[in-house]
Amino acid sequence: MTTTTSQLLETASPLSPEQHQRFVELASTLTPLQKVWLSGYLAGSTEGAQLPGPTATSSTEGATLTVLYGSQTGNAKHVANDLAEAARARGLTVSVTDMADYKPTQLKSETFLTVVVSTHGEGDPPESAEKLHRFLASKKAPDLSGTQVTVLGLGDSSYEFYCQAAVDFEDRLRALGASVVAERLLLDVDHEDHVAGWVEATLDVFEPELNAVTPAGGTVVQMPGLAAAPTAYSRRSPFLAEIGEVQKITGRMSTKDVRHVEISLEGSGLTYRPGDSLGVFFRNDPEAVDALLEVLGLDGTEEVTLGESTEALREALLEDLELTQSYPGFVQRYAEAAALPTLAELAQDKAALRTFLEERQIYDIVHEHPARLGAQQLVDALRKMQPRLYSIASSQQEVEDEVHLTVGVVEWQGFGRDHLGGCSGHVRRSQEGDRVKVYVEAGDHFRLPQDPSVPVIMVGPGTGIAPFRAFLQERDALGADGDNWLIFGNPHFTQDFLYQVEMQGYLKSGLLTRMDVAFSRDQAEKVYVQHRITQHGREVFDWLERGAHLYVCGDATRMAKDVHAALVEVVAEHGRMDADAAEDYLSALRDGKRYQRDTY
Repeated sequence: MTTTTSQLLETASPLSPEQHQRFVELASTLTPLQKVWLSGYLAGSTEGAQLPGPTATSSTEGATLTVLYGSQTGNAKHVANDLAEAARARGLTVSVTDMADYKPTQLKSETFLTVVVSTHGEGDPPESAEKLHRFLASKKAPDLSGTQVTVLGLGDSSYEFYCQAAVDFEDRLRALGASVVAERLLLDVDHEDHVAGWVEATLDVFEPELNAVTPAGGTVVQMPGLAAAPTAYSRRSPFLAEIGEVQKITGRMSTKDVRHVEISLEGSGLTYRPGDSLGVFFRNDPEAVDALLEVLGLDGTEEVTLGESTEALREALLEDLELTQSYPGFVQRYAEAAALPTLAELAQDKAALRTFLEERQIYDIVHEHPARLGAQQLVDALRKMQPRLYSIASSQQEVEDEVHLTVGVVEWQGFGRDHLGGCSGHVRRSQEGDRVKVYVEAGDHFRLPQDPSVPVIMVGPGTGIAPFRAFLQERDALGADGDNWLIFGNPHFTQDFLYQVEMQGYLKSGLLTRMDVAFSRDQAEKVYVQHRITQHGREVFDWLERGAHLYVCGDATRMAKDVHAALVEVVAEHGRMDADAAEDYLSALRDGKRYQRDTY
């Protein structure tokens, strides 16, 4: 006898009879493609939740592998999901949870725990991991004796505090009594090739323990028709999109070159929400690549091996390898392959090496230290190109099959030549009709409030205005009636007022309730967005008290810290509390997802 999906859902369904009937009626009208999309949507919307199994009993409690991830750009999230997928393939029960959504008090109940966390800024945890990071260092942190832990860290070795967040998490968990059952693994930006081995090794450690607690076969429930569908386009399989427009939106006399970029997603099926980012794979500058080949005396047509593929050296340098961002690993490998003792000696002095790398691209290092080495040796010294993430500056409610970006071109003069950033340089060279590989990275912790009547305050100097353009387009298209306050800053009103006509139009229409600007160089005393926050502190605090959501986007190194300090000052003064209480007030806003930051 064959049991239909409808019968299975009806006999063990948590739906009400009315919901069940509506679901069956909807399912009968869907095409196969629509059913695949719906299954993927449902799987994604319930990520981290445990589906109730009809035969689950109390004997299975405590036999779950809990995977907590803290991610800034999505990498840690993807690694955590890779681990979960492999665990389920082995028949293990696994729970995957974003640290931002995890209740820290639940830690005392964990027996098997894996932490996957990236490092942001100068050794800081990502925004989503800050709450758990603080809790582990507090007096409220529980005794974790009996908890088994593994840790994986993601970072960038070009920064001084490489993978520091992962080190902090492991140290704190160990100090609370947890047993670290496998040596932590710290991975650089080109981490993809190392993840699969770590996943298998981690599961090899946990599987015997999990099976000792949980009888095989009784803990994983697959609901018919609800298996997660693979995403058509992703970081691992990007979409080749057509560039529609690249327009400079700063003035001729501006010290900044900012480009508004429109990209077509037609035919991709890709969707995005305000707060998401677009990952962009770029091509290195052909002229700079040719100059690199010339100084090294290499033939660009020579075949080289990259992973499991073989291609011409020049194409590999153009499409697949990092040549702009420098990092310690390249200096070490290049010095060894080319037998350069001076460079090898520099690589041993970490402080001197950091200073050396801050000023130079890989092009500069090679031009300053030319050598004779093989094509494959050069390729092996380089790491894979990493996509750049840009906050999406549009709402699909308005632009449909397009996606817009606000790209600040990175450029400077040094070592006898002009320098451009890898991706921003590619953008500046691009013309209408050119193609670029892209994917959407969800920004789950930078979202408009679900209630359209809730007010929002948006602080976005420079290109930090990008997601707020998307927010405003979305609220405009949906007819949201919540108040909107934009605080924007840049050097000069006449040269650097990004999207000026649009923002003034929103003010005129009433979509923008108010807008305050800080053009830092238009008067003798520099004025920044944090000064506008303190200047209008009473109004800022009043908006927060009536439920406003507060968003900050832009530079993490200085701006975000200065804005936070201004907010502490405002809350303390107008809330009549001391600095510690003001910090607690803002922490509560963060925990309630009313204070969100997208910083870089």
